[in-house]
Amino acid sequence: MQLSTCIFGALMPFAFINGNIYASFKPLKNVEALVVDDKSGRIIYMGSSEGARRVVETLGGEVIDLSGKTVLPGFVDSHAHLDQLGMELNMLDFHGVKSIEELKQRLLEYSKGAETLWIMGFGWDQELFKEKRFPTRWDLDEVVSKRPAMLVRVCMHVAVLNSRAIEITGVESLNSPNVLRDARGVATGVVREEVLEYVRKKIAESLSVEDYEKYIMDAAKHMVSQGVTTVGFVGCSVNALKALAKLWSEKKLPIRVRVYLDGAASWDAIEALEKIGVRTGFGDEFLKIMGVRVHADGSLGARTAWLSKPYADDPTTSGRPDIDFRDLKALVRKVHESGLQMAVHGIGDRAIDMILSVYRDAGNVKEARHRIEHASVLREDQVSELAKLGVAVSIHPQFITSDWWAKERLGSERLKWLYPIKTLVKSGVAIGFGSDSPVEAPNPWFSIYSAVTRGVLDGVPHAKETESECISVLEALHIHTYGSAYILHEEANLGTLEVGKLADFIVVNRDPLAVEPKELKNIRVLETYIGGKRVWP
Repeated sequence: MQLSTCIFGALMPFAFINGNIYASFKPLKNVEALVVDDKSGRIIYMGSSEGARRVVETLGGEVIDLSGKTVLPGFVDSHAHLDQLGMELNMLDFHGVKSIEELKQRLLEYSKGAETLWIMGFGWDQELFKEKRFPTRWDLDEVVSKRPAMLVRVCMHVAVLNSRAIEITGVESLNSPNVLRDARGVATGVVREEVLEYVRKKIAESLSVEDYEKYIMDAAKHMVSQGVTTVGFVGCSVNALKALAKLWSEKKLPIRVRVYLDGAASWDAIEALEKIGVRTGFGDEFLKIMGVRVHADGSLGARTAWLSKPYADDPTTSGRPDIDFRDLKALVRKVHESGLQMAVHGIGDRAIDMILSVYRDAGNVKEARHRIEHASVLREDQVSELAKLGVAVSIHPQFITSDWWAKERLGSERLKWLYPIKTLVKSGVAIGFGSDSPVEAPNPWFSIYSAVTRGVLDGVPHAKETESECISVLEALHIHTYGSAYILHEEANLGTLEVGKLADFIVVNRDPLAVEPKELKNIRVLETYIGGKRVWP
């Protein structure tokens, strides 16, 4: 390949040579070298090392020898919560705790050194507790009573508050089934869904824009260390957006961010965007407004996901919607007519029925790429409807293995509907992968591993029964790069390493196409580049 200095004379290229570079996974393209324009951050050449050297000799620039290392397109996380991940990185971590006594001991030790007003924790799962029950306000009061405390379940749809937190937020007086009460009618401290959102809002009111800046920066730096170069920030509040805008204006954002506003809390912001004509993709290469996210239901872990039939392990409930059909229809219509992208959280199949009905009425969904988030329980007829309408789906493969109790919730008959990724791929549905971080770790290799193995190697109870939904490593890598870029309207810029695209890539310690499936989750990111510039380490 020859380049004319008359056309490219202003370029300052960097050539990355002698690499095992996967430019794309579908189709599979493997090259030795890339040349990146330092000014635009875009790829101007891909091919042989010799060709890359000629480009640099023609234009002047620098050569970086990869010494045979493997290079991949940067991962695109289609669904994560940057602010909440940042908070979690500054919280007490309860992942893997095996009992309420262990939880209390960790809380006690942490509270001794914590200087914050609120004591915050995240990641517990009562399914792992030997007591097999939710912790309560009284459990927490035994170790922390003078300061408010809130410990959020791993699914982020349930939390437990101590008595001081209940007093400050007024939860005791709320008339909602999502304030769990004992036989006497006294609040146990366990709150779910809209009540948890109410508590979060109360806490958020005490946070400054500067607090959000810290949380977002901490989260962004952590994600680039994991090989994520672009993130769909789903459920972004107005204060978080202000913090993002400030970081962007100061050119401090270390990661590309695509924003989906929290539809439940940002109606005024949505109306403001509509009035000034902001549409999907407004912004620049680092920060763009994409659309709006809202919840249609809850989670399987909390039994609040809305199913068409009762839960197998609790026939008294089928879950419930988090939004009225008319309200969802009105919101989708407003977002659609404003030229923004809609993302609706839907886990249970009954919730997905409602979302599909609303999208069907909206019309021209494929062009807008309106999304369903999670899509955990999908019937065959729903997969066909997704393909027919052109609805995009953001899936979180780590749920396949972390929801190891799913068989108890759904029963054997419905297990075939649990994250049917292979079926979605075969049906031509546009899908991308996300972590839902901090619900799951923002490490894309964990998602790749879960999508490829579905827990067969880890003894997950439903693994064998859903093994037909395993996908190949190539398919998983394609979905977590190009697929996620597509559902973010970014396939022209991201997802592959081709001429004209942004040079977002990672260097890893092992070739994912040359390792056994069990080793996928052990692959490490050595370096992360955004726009051809190294941002980690």
